[in-house]
Amino acid sequence: MNGDSGQPWIRACRADEVQDGQAVRLDTTPPVSVFRSGDELFCVDDTCTHETFSLADGWVEEGAVVECPLHLAKFCLRTGAALTTPAFRPLRTHEVRVEGGDVYVRIARQPPAAAGATGEGARDGVA
Repeated sequence: MNGDSGQPWIRACRADEVQDGQAVRLDTTPPVSVFRSGDELFCVDDTCTHETFSLADGWVEEGAVVECPLHLAKFCLRTGAALTTPAFRPLRTHEVRVEGGDVYVRIARQPPAAAGATGEGARDGVA
């Protein structure tokens, strides 16, 4: 399962394992998490860019936003943009697809673009 980016698609979990408002963390390098917000699935880097803490332990809010439980920084799951302080740097976003009930992710290898802080040029995750 390779695509145009040359990065492989990795099986993350079954789609029904990710409940609305929850996440499944993958022990990849770097760690990433698959989040569900409504009917959509998203994959972002799991570590808060403000301080090292797992976002999978945070809260998914309406509008595809995750809140870090450590210092309450919020990030857009669609673009990775840091929405509130104390975080300023965006998260990397990763492609997501569902095939036969399984969720696959393709982990981006490049750092987030400077434009990613405003949500420009990032990838959306879809179910």
